[in-house]
Amino acid sequence: MSAWLENGWLAAVDRRKSPNFGERPAGTEVSLVVVHNISLPPGEFGGDWVEDFFLNRLDAAVHPYFAEISGLQVSAHFYVRRDGRVVQFVACDQRAWHAGRSDWCGRHNCNDFSVGIELEGCDEQPFTEAQYAALWRLLDALRQRYPITAIAGHSDIAPGRKTDPGTHFDWAAVAARYPGLALPPEVAA
Repeated sequence: MSAWLENGWLAAVDRRKSPNFGERPAGTEVSLVVVHNISLPPGEFGGDWVEDFFLNRLDAAVHPYFAEISGLQVSAHFYVRRDGRVVQFVACDQRAWHAGRSDWCGRHNCNDFSVGIELEGCDEQPFTEAQYAALWRLLDALRQRYPITAIAGHSDIAPGRKTDPGTHFDWAAVAARYPGLALPPEVAA
């Protein structure tokens, strides 16, 4: 999974180009990975609703929750399904719209310097072995291409506003696998 194409597209994953992206500020290095969770409708897995959401084609009439979010323009660089399949929506050299109002170690607007990885899931359920295997491959590939110094959850960069990836995310496994990276304070302690 470590072969990279032009502009930060990963070769060994499915690609769906989201219109929701922008350029990173000039001279900004990618140094942070932000882990999220997402399921549409909330708590339900499978289907193409998350992909439709990131591609601005979510049908608001299908589910009441979709009517609330269908007008939003968001994206992530990667989406990891429950079976471990990875879909990339935005080239990593570009800025995906995944973090919103955010701060990491005094740096504001984390979208500028981060890669966002969405795991299909929710705060209340554990993630799958296949998802962790895919996540490790993604993190390894990202560390080969970019000077990644930290991994954080959405809840760590937007405390009080976001709760993902949730209490079931295995931060201990992240810490054991990547001992040199900065992690959220409660994990690093």
